[in-house]
This record gives sequence, C-alpha cells and structure tokens, in this order.
Amino acid sequence: MTTTTTSETAVLRRSFKKSFPSAVRGEGVYIFDTEGNRYLDFAGSAVVNFIGHGVREISAAMAEQAAQLEFVHTSQFTTPVAEAYAEELLEFAGKNFRGGAVYFTSGGSESIETALKLARQYQVEVGQPQRYQVLSRQQSYHGSTLGALSVSGNRKRREMYLPMVKEFAHVGMPYCYRCKFDCTDGCYHCGQQYAAELEQAIAESHGAAAAFIFEPLSGATLGAVVPPPGYVDKVAEVCRAQGTLLIADEVMTGMGRTGRNFAVEHWNVAPDILVAAKGLSSGYAPLGAVIASRKVIDAIAAGSGAFLHGFTYNAHPVSVAAGHAVLRHLKKHNLVPAADSQKPGTPAHALRKELETLVDLQHVGDVRGLGLLLAVEFAADKKTKEPFPAKKGFSSRVGQLAAQHGVLVYPMQGCIDGISGDHILVAPPALITEEQIRWAVKELRAAIEEAAH
Repeated sequence: MTTTTTSETAVLRRSFKKSFPSAVRGEGVYIFDTEGNRYLDFAGSAVVNFIGHGVREISAAMAEQAAQLEFVHTSQFTTPVAEAYAEELLEFAGKNFRGGAVYFTSGGSESIETALKLARQYQVEVGQPQRYQVLSRQQSYHGSTLGALSVSGNRKRREMYLPMVKEFAHVGMPYCYRCKFDCTDGCYHCGQQYAAELEQAIAESHGAAAAFIFEPLSGATLGAVVPPPGYVDKVAEVCRAQGTLLIADEVMTGMGRTGRNFAVEHWNVAPDILVAAKGLSSGYAPLGAVIASRKVIDAIAAGSGAFLHGFTYNAHPVSVAAGHAVLRHLKKHNLVPAADSQKPGTPAHALRKELETLVDLQHVGDVRGLGLLLAVEFAADKKTKEPFPAKKGFSSRVGQLAAQHGVLVYPMQGCIDGISGDHILVAPPALITEEQIRWAVKELRAAIEEAAH
C-alpha cells in the first residue's frame, strides 16, 4: 500500500522513522485511507472509539451546536448543553457521585492535571495544607503533560523529562502473569501485599499524601492487567483510613469499555474523583471529564468558593455536545452490556473466546483483560516467560504486519520493566460482529506467525 513519507509533510508527526497512510473515512468498525485500503479498527483507535465510526447523529449534534453557539468562555457563561450533559454523566457514574460535579476538559492529560489540582485544593480547603503528594503506581500511565508524567510509571515516556518532573512515591502493582509474590491462592495474597505497599508509602509521606491515583484495569503500559480479588477494595480502604483521596483514572476503562459504566463498578469501589476521556466522546471531539464526589465539591464550595484552575477550552460547547450525544447513543443501543465479556452472546464474550485461541501459538504467553479491553502478551520462550530482546521490537512488528493484513491493533513494549516485554491491546468498538472478530483474529494470528520468522 502507498503511504506518504515524513519528508513530504509539514505536520510534526509522532515519528520521522515511519510513514503513515492518510485516513479519509470511517464507517462502523472500519477506517479507509486515500488508497482505498480498508482497516478493521481492532484497537478502537488507541482505545478511543466505543460506538463505532461514522455515526451521523453525533456529527449532527455537533453541527447543530456549532450553528447555534460555537464557543463561550467558562469565566463568563455556562451553556445548556454542558449543564444537561453533566447531570446525565453524574447519573451514569452512579450513586457515589450524586450531588457532585463535572469539570469538562479537552482530553485525558488535561483531566489528570485537573484531578491532581483538585485533590490538592480539597486538602487545603479541609485544613490539611501539608498534603500535596499524589502517590501512584509503577508501570502506570496517566498522560503526557508534566503533571501527568509525574504520577505515571511508564519509563520510556518519562525518562527524557525527569529533570522537569516533581517526583512522588510510586508503589508496585499486581501483575499476576509475572507476579513476584505467591500466587497459588488466585493472587489474593499478592494483591494484599501490593496494597500494603501503598499503606507504607502513605505512612512514609508523614501526612503529606493528598491522593492516590490508579487505573482500575491497567492501560497501555502494562496491558489490560486485571487486579486480583480484594486488591482494589483494600486500596480504597487504606485511602479512606488515611485521609488520602482515591482518584480512579478511567480514561481508557470508562464509558462502558469493560462492560460496566466505569470499571471500578466491578469491585464496588467508590473513588473520590473519577477521570474520563477517550470513550467519553468516542473520538468525535476532543473531550475529557473530571467527575468529583459531593465531598470534594462541598469542601471547595464551603471554603474558598472557587476552583483555582482553568483551560480556555474547558466545557467547549461543540465537544460537550458530542459527548452528550455519545452518552445517549450508547444508552439507547445498550452498548455497555455488549461489552460484558462474562455474558454469552455478546461481542465481548466472542472476542475473549477468539483471542484465547491464540495461546496455542509458540510466542503468545498470555491473553487477559475485561470486556472490550484485552491484551495479548508475547514471550520468546513460553515456558520460562522470557521476553523478546527489546531491540527486536516484536510487538511493533506484529502491529505493522497486522495493519498490512487490514487489522489495526495497539502495540506496546516495556510491560516488564519499562524496556523489555511486548504486548498488544485489542479494544474494538462495541458494535463489532462475531464474523468480524473471527476474521480479525485470523489475520492477527497470521501477523504473529509472520513476526516470529
């Protein structure tokens, strides 16, 4: 297939070492380029698209809003669409967030920045100004801005910028395929040990821990690792007992992706702050949201009365209209239940079943995840779980070959230590059919076999 070389473009792309096809159209689970090639979007465009491409009611809602009012600044106005959407989103987030409030941003990194500042201001408002540290986990990823990088554990994306980053404690996280503890009890014990690391880190902060941020189901850095039973519950318990806010980063896992409105619902945990993006607008517009509980909002309202933070484009009317339309669409078409991998007959169940057939391949070590967020981890030696040499770039090779087969996946490297370990994420839109799943997995199988030779 023909692609444009990087030397011919004025766009500063992500890489000067590769060329990119030019996408011109999306329809359902497919993306089409200028050469007429069709790609099955098996990764939901970086775990973004949940409702499918080309849903006209979303673009119509955006056009209608743009025709009426394209922009106002939130220091001067609110808008009916933002007010209505915030109410519906709070309801969607569950009873824990009733009486809370939503802060709309332009994406995930902005939302993480907002959540970090909100946690700090909350502590100041309740008379705990010594609390400023936000603890997080190793092998995590929370965004690309400097504040978000400070709480991320993705080694490759952090290293260059570490002199510019304020560092707080990063604790270990459960990774049962490569667990360093005893996992003979289904990983319950190791989950408790990892939770104890958080408890110790909070103690060692000497009262300075303002919040703990975590991905309920790990995203791209570790690859859809599901926490063991009891771990998330224990983390929430530790935070409550220590006066540390719990921030759930659901940029990837929220808005139905795991078969629940938000992934924390799998463990019946109520965070103080919940961060959403990606599936929030399903990619139809740049949009993120910070959903804060009533406890957090009341502290600021009864204190200084103003959140000391802002972006020019937060609560942008056209983006908010897109998100509002997406939420109504996914509810109308029951797309959250479609992402329940434990329910036979759903796309998510079919996807899990098909992907698990790949474990008979020589270099597929693990298939894991929840709902429509799954990962395939590769190993040079399945018995020892020895990874491929990092310089081989095995997952990237699989991704390139899969694209040549017409299947788009999300390759990542470094799941073991930030350098070694290869996996791909698979996260298609919820309207994918069993026939499309079978075809995509067949082509993915072929790509993995080609990459191994």
